[in-house]
Amino acid sequence: MIVVKYGGHALPEAGVPDGILQVIASYHKSGKEIVLIHGGGPQVDAELAIHQITSEMVSGYRKTTPEIFEVVQSTLAGKVCRTLVNQLIGFGVNAVGLSASDGETIRAGIMQPLVDGEPVDIGLVGDIAATNPAFLQLLLESRYLPVISPVAVTSSGQGLNLNGDLAAGAIGGCLKADQVIFMTDVEGIYRNYPDKSSIIAECTVEELRVLAPTFAAGMIPKAKAALYALDNGAKIARVIDGRDPANLIAALDGLGGTKVAG
Repeated sequence: MIVVKYGGHALPEAGVPDGILQVIASYHKSGKEIVLIHGGGPQVDAELAIHQITSEMVSGYRKTTPEIFEVVQSTLAGKVCRTLVNQLIGFGVNAVGLSASDGETIRAGIMQPLVDGEPVDIGLVGDIAATNPAFLQLLLESRYLPVISPVAVTSSGQGLNLNGDLAAGAIGGCLKADQVIFMTDVEGIYRNYPDKSSIIAECTVEELRVLAPTFAAGMIPKAKAALYALDNGAKIARVIDGRDPANLIAALDGLGGTKVAG
C-alpha cells in the first residue's frame, strides 16, 4: 500500500481538474490501496492574509496561536480537504475526507522544536504521540480512499496544527506502507540546497539521520517524517517534485526523486 503526501505548493485550485489527483484516482481504481494526506501552507497563508493575521515560521513549522489555529483548522479540514475529495469523487473514486485525529489515527502532543539547541514554544503545533491504523484499515478494506487533513488532537481534546509531512510519516509507519511519497516543490533532497548537482538519488536511513541536522526550513519536517515512517514500519520513503503528474507516476513505479530505505 502507498501513502502520498500532497504538498500545499502543488495543490489544485477548486474547480480546476488536477492531473495529480487523476493519477491517484487511476491507481486506486486499479485495485491498489492508497491514502492521501494533504498540506496547505500557501492556502493557510492566503486565508490569514484575508483576516490580516500575521504568522511566522520557526524551524519549518508555523507558530500557531489559538487565533491562527482556527484558520488552520477551517482551511485544511474544510476548504482544502473538500476540494480534493470533490475532485476524486468526480474522477470516479469513493473518497472520504478525514482529519488526522479521527478514529484515533493520530494522537499528538505539543511540539517544542530545538532552536540553537534550546526548545522553543511555538504554540498549538503538534508532534506525534501515538498512532492507530485500525480505522484506516477498515476504510481501505471497504475500498474507500482516505483523504486526510493534518489537524490533530491531544488526548485531552486540544486541537493542534500538525505538519502534513509528519502526519504522512506517522500514517505511513503505522500502516507499514510499501512506500511513503512526499510530494513537494523541489526535485528531492539536496545535500547543499539549492545546488542542483547535490541532489541525492538514494540514501539509507542512517545516512539521512546524519544529514538531517544540516537541513533548513521545509526540508526539516520532511526529513523527520521520512525517518519516523521508516523507523515505524514503512519500507521506503521517497521525496519527489509534485508539480508534474509524470513524477508521481514514476514514483508509484518505484522511480525518481530521492529514495530513502533501511
